[in-house]
Amino acid sequence: MKVVMAQPRGYCAGVVRAIEIVERAIVKHGSPVYVRHEIVHNKFVVDGLKAKGAHFVEELDEVPGGAVTIFSAHGVSRAVERDAEARGLSVLDATCPLVTKVHVEGQRYADNGRTVLLIGHAGHPEVEGTLGRISGTVHLVDSREAVQRLDLGSNEPIAYITQTTLSVDDTRGVIEAIKHRFTDVIGQNTRDICYATQNRQTAVRELSRHVEVIIVVGARNSSNSNRLREIGAECGVPCYLVADGRDLDFSWFEGKASVGITAGASAPEVLVQDVIKTLGKLGPLDISTLPGVEETVQFRLPAELMVLETS
Repeated sequence: MKVVMAQPRGYCAGVVRAIEIVERAIVKHGSPVYVRHEIVHNKFVVDGLKAKGAHFVEELDEVPGGAVTIFSAHGVSRAVERDAEARGLSVLDATCPLVTKVHVEGQRYADNGRTVLLIGHAGHPEVEGTLGRISGTVHLVDSREAVQRLDLGSNEPIAYITQTTLSVDDTRGVIEAIKHRFTDVIGQNTRDICYATQNRQTAVRELSRHVEVIIVVGARNSSNSNRLREIGAECGVPCYLVADGRDLDFSWFEGKASVGITAGASAPEVLVQDVIKTLGKLGPLDISTLPGVEETVQFRLPAELMVLETS
């Protein structure tokens, strides 16, 4: 079987940074350290950090007073920050810098008197955090129809921001609806969209041109992994989301000579290799990687954890 790997795939810089923050915090402070929500949306990653001494909680009232506490890569509201301060928690913020940039831009728009439209999915941790960080009027919209339902006048000054796990392609229709509905609109430049989301979606579209079936490695609660599966299907190729090799169904590959593999931004390469190993049970594999963007982005760690590099 011909196996074609997407490039890029898997971990993005924000995920690498978040995981490293947890690992370094355990080394520096000892176990346990507490993490509010999953640090990233991947059970394998979370279970690995649990084994090292991380305790994952849903809310801060589960954390003992004064304990080392880490906010996940998705970001948190100002109310959560105030709660942590009131409880005397020692906080390390693993919010992806690209998410933080959305927070800053959204607040700037609100400070300038604009009504902010957040393009994203209700209930997603990043969206909940962003909604809770902007002091001003913010409306969540996820479709053209949602834009039309807004109880706002056409002359209302509008600014839009987006959930980082949505690409330029994902948001294009909603942005068009916003610009059609309102006369005074500004918003994020396309270069401010998460590079990792865009790159992985572009790569899976290219992958669909070369294979007969696509496997996306990622968690079922991962927004970006689910979107990769949807895009593969939209391109006319059977596409399946799996956590690892155990989720493969060999019937998917009956009569197929080629399979493509990609991975969401929170899926480690070890899980991709597990999928390849399982595919190998079908017979010899001819593995290649498509040309694609070579990502070199790196994000700095919090200053207090950087000192471990020289210790």
